[in-house]
Amino acid sequence: MSIPEVLAPAGNLAVLKAAVDFGADAVYCGGKAFGMRSGPKNFTLDDFATALDYAHARGARVYATVNIVPNNEEIEAMNRYMGELAEVGIDALIISDIGVMLAARRIAPRTELHVSTQAGVMNYQTANALYDLGASRVVLAREMTLAQIHELRAKTPADLQIEAFVHGSMCMAFSGRCMISKYLTGRDPNHGDCAQSCRWKYHVVEEKRPGELFGLEEDSRGTYLFNSQDMNLLEHVDQILDAGVTSLKIEGRAKGAYYAAAMSNAYQYALQAWKRQRTAEASGAAAGLSAGVASGLSAGALAGAAEPAWSAAWSAEASGAVGNTAATRSVAGETVFLADDTLGEPVPPRVELPEWVRAEPFKVTHREYSTGFYFPDAPVTESTQRGSYISEWLWLGTVT
Repeated sequence: MSIPEVLAPAGNLAVLKAAVDFGADAVYCGGKAFGMRSGPKNFTLDDFATALDYAHARGARVYATVNIVPNNEEIEAMNRYMGELAEVGIDALIISDIGVMLAARRIAPRTELHVSTQAGVMNYQTANALYDLGASRVVLAREMTLAQIHELRAKTPADLQIEAFVHGSMCMAFSGRCMISKYLTGRDPNHGDCAQSCRWKYHVVEEKRPGELFGLEEDSRGTYLFNSQDMNLLEHVDQILDAGVTSLKIEGRAKGAYYAAAMSNAYQYALQAWKRQRTAEASGAAAGLSAGVASGLSAGALAGAAEPAWSAAWSAEASGAVGNTAATRSVAGETVFLADDTLGEPVPPRVELPEWVRAEPFKVTHREYSTGFYFPDAPVTESTQRGSYISEWLWLGTVT
């Protein structure tokens, strides 16, 4: 198991293989039912078995989504399905419903449980409660800021994995809890059948003049009022990892093989660049400490001098210490509570990516990009250009 990991989406076996081949450490997929994406082909149990063999042979893992909000009549079938997934050896079940989670503990006791973003995890208290209920990982709500993630990591157990979205589509409703599609089309978003009604173009009707439409002219406030921008955190992977996130999640189970391959490759490059730089910085600190000892400096003279200024703060946060609220520092413009002995420590130095890597997200189909809610000074807003995708590059095919 590789942690931190790049977690890629796949709607079929071909996409899964492309993601793994191009750098994904893990892939999440949906079955024929009970997942939040009904549009893709999705996986049969035999497909899952094939996917597991392929991924495991290459050091990758496979997670299955069972994260709908089930109705009474779906419970028995959903429980049977989780048992079948456990039998084929799935690495983790992604769930959102507390009842499903408790059932999964009984039905699949040796399978990891990842709590979906649909559960709306926004704070350390919720994360700790889910950990106590058996979750090995929580997928954070997209609405969290970077500072809030820092604090959550500092106040949760070290062995609770933290997963956060870094790329892909965003929903205009909180963590996907939307009813517009069902109201307008009868297609239930909470059962993976969203019609993307928020991407449509709308007119305003004034009550005193029924039937008279008022077009929405595009200006600084936009035209597509509900059409959220996409997320692109590639240039901020270092900050996300420094905050203690252990899984970088790419959205897009309905996307094709090129998207999965290109984004897996780009985010894996960013992850490895972060590892190399942080390792080099730590090695430099250790070398400085050794040189100081060799030159006869006292321990008192060395204390605090050899370690990079950011190192103590980062190490303390990554350790997942719980409960201390005495120390704070500024993260992305916000004040955040940290673990012991981190007061006043500056943030780690940034990791710069080459231009070709930074350009990769613009080669796949996308909407206008944003950095989501991570940075309060520049939050996500509506996409004002169009309701459809931007496609600046044409994918011709796969060469094998």
